[in-house]
This record gives sequence, structure tokens and C-alpha cells, in this order.
Amino acid sequence: MAKSSALASIQISLVLLLAIVVCLEVNLLDPYCCYRGKETKITAYVQLFLGGPNVTTVPVAGALGRPRIPKEFGTISVNDARLTEGISINSLTVGRSQGLYVSASRDNVNSFDLFSFLFTNAQYNGSTLEFQGPGLDLQNVTTVREVSVVSGTKTFRYAQGYATFQTVLRRPAMNYTVIRGIVTIRHY
Repeated sequence: MAKSSALASIQISLVLLLAIVVCLEVNLLDPYCCYRGKETKITAYVQLFLGGPNVTTVPVAGALGRPRIPKEFGTISVNDARLTEGISINSLTVGRSQGLYVSASRDNVNSFDLFSFLFTNAQYNGSTLEFQGPGLDLQNVTTVREVSVVSGTKTFRYAQGYATFQTVLRRPAMNYTVIRGIVTIRHY
């Protein structure tokens, strides 16, 4: 009986030793080892009309007794804008930028944004990227905001990463603004 117990201990020890060697060999101790994935960088332009007949952003709810305007604390706006491959309004459409924006700072400077890029171009057709983070001050063309890429679908399944957004063109007389998004993600 003692021999079988000793033999079992040796076998368990050998299995554990083998497991340690395998883990070291494939470098499982590296926290990024299991998520190597593919890195993709995308630059796209969001074509926004903040008023007029082609409006793309609309306030839908706000704090009781306060004006319902996008920068007013407590205002919730929705957005559905063209996503293009270039800055020009005539650039090729690659998808839509759709989301929800909450004016979340009492000083009316920041918002909390949840939005998606829904791709319709040939390369990424049907794929989406989901973003979350602080909003962009559209009036300040020097502000660069960084937000998290928290998910994706189809081509971008299991996506994680970040994106920077900056206003690159403003035409107040036309209620027209263009925002450049530079997205860096890892996905499978």
C-alpha cells in the first residue's frame, strides 16, 4: 500500500513538473500571451450636422426645468452620422457613427459617450466597433479626446483598444463639423 501511495505521489509530481515546463515554454506567465490577436488601425471621419435639415445629433431628454441643449448638464442626445474615409463631405461612405451622449459635467464641458461605428464598406461590411469614454468638445479644434474601444463584432470580434477623436473642420454657418477618429485595436 505504501508503494502505491509513493508511486501516485511521483506520478502527480511528474505531471506538475510537466505542466510547469509547458507553461514556461509557451510563456503563459506573460499576461498578454493569450491575447496576441491582430492589430488594426483605422482612420475615419464623422460628418456631423448640428442643425438644419440634415441634423445628425438631436437632444432627446434633459433635466427638469433646464434647457434641452447638447452641452446643458443632464441632457441626453442621440447621434446618427455618416462615417467617411476622408475629410470631405463627398468622401466615400464607410459606415455610420451612432450613439448616445450624456452631458455629464456641471461645467458643461464634458460628456459621457457610448457609440458605435457600423461599417458598410466592402472591407469591414457588417462589422462594428463599440466605444465608451469622455466626449469631445466640438467647439475646441485643438482638443484631442481618447476613448476606449470596448468591443466589436464580425471582423472585430473581441476587439479592445483605444481611439482618439479631434475636430478637424468646423463651418458654424452650415452647422457642419467633421471629427477625425484614429482607432487602434487588437482583435482575432
